Amino acid sequence: MLNENFLFVELTIHQKTKYLPLSNGTPKQETEKVILLFFCPESGRKEGAHLPCPHCKITIIKRSNNESAVSAAAYQSGEKLFSEYDQEQKYYPYKNEVTHKEILLPPHAPPEFADRNTLWNSAEAQEKQWNSQLARRFVLAIPREIPPEQYAGLIRDYCREFFVSKGMIADFAIHDKGDGNPHAHILLTMRAMDEKGKWLPKSRKVYDLDGNGERIRLPSGRWKSHKENTVDWNDRKYAEIWRQGWADTANRYLEANDRPERLDLRSYARQGIDKIPTVHMGPAACQMEKKGIQTNIGNLNRDIKSANSLMQSIRQMVRHLKGWIADLKEKKAVLLEALEQAKEPTLPELLFQYLELRSGERAGWTSRGKLKGTVADYNKVQAAMDFLRKKGISTVGSLDTRLDEISKAAVSVMGGMKKSEKRIKAINIMLSYIDKYEASKPVHAEYAAIGWKKKKEKFAESHREELDAYNAAIRYFKANLKGNSYSRKDLESEREQLAAALPGQRKELEAVQADVKVLRDVRHWLNQVLPSEQYRQTADPGRKPSVQESLKGRQERIRQEQAAKSQPSRTEKQQNMEL
Repeated sequence: MLNENFLFVELTIHQKTKYLPLSNGTPKQETEKVILLFFCPESGRKEGAHLPCPHCKITIIKRSNNESAVSAAAYQSGEKLFSEYDQEQKYYPYKNEVTHKEILLPPHAPPEFADRNTLWNSAEAQEKQWNSQLARRFVLAIPREIPPEQYAGLIRDYCREFFVSKGMIADFAIHDKGDGNPHAHILLTMRAMDEKGKWLPKSRKVYDLDGNGERIRLPSGRWKSHKENTVDWNDRKYAEIWRQGWADTANRYLEANDRPERLDLRSYARQGIDKIPTVHMGPAACQMEKKGIQTNIGNLNRDIKSANSLMQSIRQMVRHLKGWIADLKEKKAVLLEALEQAKEPTLPELLFQYLELRSGERAGWTSRGKLKGTVADYNKVQAAMDFLRKKGISTVGSLDTRLDEISKAAVSVMGGMKKSEKRIKAINIMLSYIDKYEASKPVHAEYAAIGWKKKKEKFAESHREELDAYNAAIRYFKANLKGNSYSRKDLESEREQLAAALPGQRKELEAVQADVKVLRDVRHWLNQVLPSEQYRQTADPGRKPSVQESLKGRQERIRQEQAAKSQPSRTEKQQNMEL
């Protein structure tokens, strides 16, 4: 049975899976994670459900970011590689967790590309532009539930099905420090190859044609044309295909190993989970939080987790109360027939019967104890009756209506919080681009004032980072800024107002939970006076009572009724004593 102490533990899945030692070849953190997901409403999943780490990051290695495909290959493989582009050796001596590395070639690729140094130097040599895309990089978290000896086969099958079969060369490596975080790095080529193994251009020039199939001449005398990619690997649709492909491949291996866990890379919204996602903190904020320094993003995530926990417990309590009401409705017809069409007792009448029952249980108490217990029960029941009267709840039907109202109110508050969190996130992004824009604006102004081409190119090369930041900010403003100006003060003021409203919304959720607690107490009291066929086990907050608990409670109620029938009355006891 579940212990009530585990129902409202506010710990996340990430906090539960840190660096625990191995036990009989199975990571101990796996068992720990399943138990915590079973008890903790924060997980938002069914009891006993377990989700492997859904990390799948796809990025492009760009020369404009001072990145190198040779350097990336050296990092993931742990080898010493020499870059012909910048004439430097690339080596990361601390990468000692590489357990497997492999290069997969399509049938038409040259055999010498099986050498990592040759492959990536050749790929970089084809790229002449300062902003060329050199390689595509994947970082995948491997499910710990799959045996380590199958890691290489898992990544190999995934690369062959989705990349090598399309003409890409896949260079992958598996990293595993033994700390419960096995993952794979994959580097993919960006250019296609012809049948002779030569690199093809990424795009080609195509002339536009008119309705008669003739080329269109522009006023400048040139022919109208456009650029077409030779392959569609950069199409955004493939990001979704590759992510789903990774989930399908990993799930096949989990199923083959008779594991119940399944990998799901969809967002909460796409999975149908009504839950506010937390905001990505980044390495700087994470390090500050580890040192005990609270950050705005950290506080925001803590507020989100607290709101999710409250909302989850409210939903579960509402579901349990609705189930109790449904059970009462099912028994209503039988009860009316058994009482010969008698009037259904109202909630105040049932609560009065509960007070009489409690008074009878204190028959052997002292006078002072009877008085103290009676007063305590009366105060609790009177407060509950005042609440029911204030809310207009007098029957089971009105109680069901009130539960619906509570659920709608909670959903409305959660929707407002989601909207506020989304707006705060957008403001934070806008302010970061404003900072980049203001910091790089003088450099761009100096660049625009240069008239000589070579001097301008030299200045751009030495200030590439500032100019890229300025251009990125301008693009973001065009896409997201309303009008031609911004006001930092207005944005910060709006963010403060939204953040200040969150505690009030959380208090509103707590108020709804307080109402649910009163209804739960009333339900428990009614169980003491209802007949055994209408008995329903009172659940702890946040969980549904099991069938075994319900049967146990009903059997105990039946024994109490039988004992009451077999017990002689007070008059009979007195006569026996006189005899």
